[in-house]
Amino acid sequence: MSIPVTGILIKTAASLKNIPVARRQRKLKPLEAQKSQLEKLLRRAKDTAFGKTYRFDEILASDDIEEAYRRNVPVFDYNRMHDAWWRRNLEGERNVAWPGKIKFFALSSGTSEAASKYIPVTRELNSSITKAGIRQLVSAVRYDFPADFYNRGVLMIGGATELTYHPDGDFYAGDLSGISAGRLPGWFERFYKPGQRISRIKDWSDKLDAMVEAAPGWDIGVVVGVPAWVQVLMERIIERYKLNTIHDIWPNLQVFVHSGVAFGPYEKSFERIFGKEVILVESYLASEGYIAYQVDLKRRVMQLLVDNGIYFEFVPFDESNFDADGNIVDNPVALPLSQVREGVDYALLLTTCAGSWRYLIGDTIRFLDTGTCDIVVTGRTKQFLSIAGEHLSQDNMTRAVDLLAGELGVEIPEFTVAGVRHGTRYAHHWYLGCESPIDAEAALQTIDRHLCELNDDYATERLESIQELYIDILPPSRFYEFMSDKIGKWGGATKFPRVLKGERYELWHEFVKAEKP
Repeated sequence: MSIPVTGILIKTAASLKNIPVARRQRKLKPLEAQKSQLEKLLRRAKDTAFGKTYRFDEILASDDIEEAYRRNVPVFDYNRMHDAWWRRNLEGERNVAWPGKIKFFALSSGTSEAASKYIPVTRELNSSITKAGIRQLVSAVRYDFPADFYNRGVLMIGGATELTYHPDGDFYAGDLSGISAGRLPGWFERFYKPGQRISRIKDWSDKLDAMVEAAPGWDIGVVVGVPAWVQVLMERIIERYKLNTIHDIWPNLQVFVHSGVAFGPYEKSFERIFGKEVILVESYLASEGYIAYQVDLKRRVMQLLVDNGIYFEFVPFDESNFDADGNIVDNPVALPLSQVREGVDYALLLTTCAGSWRYLIGDTIRFLDTGTCDIVVTGRTKQFLSIAGEHLSQDNMTRAVDLLAGELGVEIPEFTVAGVRHGTRYAHHWYLGCESPIDAEAALQTIDRHLCELNDDYATERLESIQELYIDILPPSRFYEFMSDKIGKWGGATKFPRVLKGERYELWHEFVKAEKP
């Protein structure tokens, strides 16, 4: 059988496109690229209301643009940015924080807050996201896949692509995947799965059913999505068609591009789901922009995109810059790329081509190599645990659970933890999502031991302030039921928070205590 012509054309085009991409990556100077990005963004927005308020023309005329920018423009979290600026966009006003009118807003709540956030998405931002996605896909050529691989389907599991029109502000709002799906290159439509019809289905359960029914007709080579929901879909397909592995129905599946959360807790589950070796590629795409992606198969780290419409600043994630609830203080220390150090956790500030200015995205990252801008995502500013000064990062907790799963030989794809009062001191309450029967007390002792080894502050506070540890072992499905039934968030882009606090914890605690309906 001859190799499909389309596959040859795509591989040829990708190979040709990859040459300048590879050369640019070799020659790219990150510090210069970042300064250039900031200058371009300031020039583009200097005549907006935001640019005039913060005197972008004066910043551009200064000897040190980066320093002048930090000195003259305050740091914004979502509430500050929305109340002062983006609210005006939502009311239909033009030239507020970015030139022109904002026609699209991505709905995003992250995993820390209940209310939906409206994040502006401009034509320039969409273009930068598409550009980064193509660069990542194009880089796959160096993996020397056979030509017919490039004729396979690309299954992108996200939220609903149907957008809601708001006549009062004359804009559309919805999941970022819906905004981006309407701007897919024409040539990509024949590869895009589940296709526009299924993608427009708003109810996640109905969409799952539709994807399961359509699965036998697809020839999938690449899957893109959040691990938890990709796992749910593939397990449903395997059960529905009485398969051993997903490769029984998609024998040409070779790549899984995952994002959103650390992959470690899901690794054993996917080893069971896959029947062949699948290349794992991590990407870091948020509603605010495409931030980083993995460039080396041998190392599970990503490379910061320093030349793609985003200027980055880095706030050391410590008590001098954040309060006990993870809120950023006024006038935090914010460092440019030239001043970051390896091995330190930083909260990200983004300045983007969609009118985000020194905007706290809520994620924390760590540099593994400042020269090549290799990073790993370590957690969320509001998903850390420090009720008594233990300073547990999401990275610490994920690592401890991964080690536990490895020692027990079980799968623990979901977990969460809360810090609670215990008399005059404190306790941690763990919840593990695991189908296999495990000794809860032994599991708790193992997690505690690993955390003491991973974090000196935790080890100290276990002797002083953290008097008790509690644990519940639940089926992973209970985590998803909670998000669906109690929070109203159920779908391909949803992630269960690794740390629960406040009302969200109280709601979860009552949900776990109640009998399953």
